[in-house]
Amino acid sequence: MARLTLRMLLPALMLGLAQPVLAHAQAPVAASLTPADRGWVQRVQDSLGSITTLKARFLQIAPDGHTTQGTAWLDRPGRMRFEYAKPSPLLLVAGGGKLVFNDSELKQTTELPLDKTPVGLLLRANLALSGDVTVTAFHHADGQLQITLVRTATPADGSLTLIFSDQPLGLRSWSVLDAQGRETRVDLYDIALGQPLPQSLFDTKIGEQAQ
Repeated sequence: MARLTLRMLLPALMLGLAQPVLAHAQAPVAASLTPADRGWVQRVQDSLGSITTLKARFLQIAPDGHTTQGTAWLDRPGRMRFEYAKPSPLLLVAGGGKLVFNDSELKQTTELPLDKTPVGLLLRANLALSGDVTVTAFHHADGQLQITLVRTATPADGSLTLIFSDQPLGLRSWSVLDAQGRETRVDLYDIALGQPLPQSLFDTKIGEQAQ
């Protein structure tokens, strides 16, 4: 099986970077929400905003079905680390306003502005599911909530779908659909919230460390 590469990983994380904002870009169509739906969206927003730190195992499913596992750490606002399990050489670190990918095997490092990526939405200091973000779909069934978001200014660039359990309310996975219709999903398990995390996890000078 071909290993996951930066070339495969980046398209799913570049939501909002693919094209410039057009003067006549079509506005996104917001989901028609009932009062109950709006209540759930507010609870989801509050739940995301209440996360200070998170540690979890993850399973990532690429558009071609390729799967990888690893450990994820979030330290809101602004910091994250995705460490892919060996033999994958990939490491992803967010901090200092940027998202850095490193492939230690190829000695390749790529940087993106954090606020232009899907994960940047999750790491915002003032997280709001409105304004420059539009909720385009909402579904609640079988103990699960799904909320699909786009950037209000550039909806054609792709979408981010957050998946929560409703009892108790908690983030369980997310998926990114890019402008070409390719979907990447990340499932979380063994989740631990609110634990102190060493700040060395979020050092973005990973390319230099690998040398």
